[in-house]
Formats: sequence, C-alpha cells, structure tokens
Amino acid sequence: MRINTKYQREGDYAYYKVDKECGLLEFLLANVKDSRSKIKATLQGRGIRVDGKTVTQFDFQLKPGMKLAVSKTKRNQTGFKSKYVKIVYEDRWIVVVEKNVGILSMAAGHSSLNVKAVLDDYFNKSRQKCRAHVVHRLDRDTSGLMVYAKDIETEQILEHNWHDIVYDRRYIAVVSGEMVDDEGTIANWLKDNKAYITFSSPVDNGGKYAVTHFHVLRRTTSHTLVEFKLETGRKNQIRVHSADMGHPVCGDVKYGNGDDPIHRLCLHAYMLCFEHPVTHEPMEFETMIPAQFRMLFK
Repeated sequence: MRINTKYQREGDYAYYKVDKECGLLEFLLANVKDSRSKIKATLQGRGIRVDGKTVTQFDFQLKPGMKLAVSKTKRNQTGFKSKYVKIVYEDRWIVVVEKNVGILSMAAGHSSLNVKAVLDDYFNKSRQKCRAHVVHRLDRDTSGLMVYAKDIETEQILEHNWHDIVYDRRYIAVVSGEMVDDEGTIANWLKDNKAYITFSSPVDNGGKYAVTHFHVLRRTTSHTLVEFKLETGRKNQIRVHSADMGHPVCGDVKYGNGDDPIHRLCLHAYMLCFEHPVTHEPMEFETMIPAQFRMLFK
C-alpha cells in the first residue's frame, strides 16, 4: 500500500497523500520509515494531522485524496527518564504513563517509591506549576498504562465520570494451566474480608458486582496467555476472577497456586482508551505485550 509518489518534507513535518481507503495506523506503518513504537509515539503525541486536523485514533479511516502531515519532532521527548515510569502522552491537563513492576501508584505508609512522587519531581524540574492527581490505581506488582490529572478540576471530571469516560480497558496476563475455552465472561460479587482478602460470591454478598471478559491469545500445556477486558473495575478483579476459573495469574502470591515462571506477577495493563476530560477527543493507548510473557509461548 506504499504510495507511488515521494512525500514532501517541509519544516518539521513530512507530507503524504492517501491513494486508497485504509486505517491510519496501517497507512503510517506502510509509508513512514520509523519503528512501530516511534510511529505510535508520534500519533499519541498529537504529531499526526489529516487534512489539517490533529488525529490521535489508531483506527481513523483514511480516504483517497486525504493529505497527512507527520511530525518529525512530536514524539513525547520530554527529557524525562525513570527506571520505573515512562511517559507516553502529556498535555496541559493529563499525563499518561506506563509503569513498571515494583512501584506503587501513590504513596502508602512509609514507602517513598511511587508514580505520583516521580511525576511531581518531573513537573517541578520542568518548571510546570502542577501536581500529579491520582485517578485510578494499579497494584505495585502490576505493570502498564495509567492516567494522572495535572490539576484538581481535571481530576474531579475523571473521578466522577470514570465509567462514562473510559470506553476500553484491557489487561494481558499469563495464567497457570491450559485454558479450554477460547473466550467467555465471568461475573459475580466481590467483597473484602477483615484480612483484606477479596473473595467472590455467585449471589449478592453485600459486595460489588464485577464483570470480566476474557479471550485466549496463546496456549501451552502449562500456561495460557489471556486478554482480559474489564466491564467493571473492582479491586483485585482480574486476579480473583482468574483464580475462580481455576487458572490463577502466574506469580500471584495472594490468589495464586505457586506457579511463578518469570518471578513477577504476570499481569499488564496494556490498553487504555478514554474520552479526553477537557477536549473530549478519543484518546487510545496500547503497549506491547511484555517480552517475558511472550517468551513463555515461543
């Protein structure tokens, strides 16, 4: 699908003309001489214009005759470096990060290693007059995508309208054993006991109703790579539902069965799609499946 005529370069943009109907990401991968990760970073960094309008959706449909402008500089080059946190998108209202395992979403007790503190330090050093406001959380040992607000007004919009604003949220997990069903849904009520262990019930136990959809991606006789899509976002939802199915998440010391092939909790928040709380644009972010997960299925 590569275009016949060469693109033009002007200033910080390269220009392309669409010759057939296709998706935006498909076109970019076929025509832009950059890696997939750089192309996605440019797209998420608002560096792609279609007929003069900034577009961030991976699946935006292109039509013949449309003109694309691709920024050579907007790749989220913030100067930010951290062993535990990667900034994948930032504007004046929000920051989207990919967190590593081993770091909390926010401070708890005497632990000082948390994403909020890392972001606050970055904002201070880059002379931004803002703070990171927690909107949702990931467990210390879960990696993946998170969004933080940069002011209290935006945080309030996200917090109070979270279930309306977020329209797709998915995780990748390696679970113990070979799952039989290719896909399905598990739903029940989740409630914490006095020891803060979340347990499930097929009938209303005074807890919160939780719904998780699953889709098997790969299998071996000992492990299964699964995509989980959240319909609700309850505490420990995926870990408990996975254990309920008889296939707990590998490396889970709380709900698992001792199966720990790569010495970490095998749970990664790889997709986060939401409506921007201020501009109302669709914001869609997706990360790679962790290499350690993929290695188990070679």
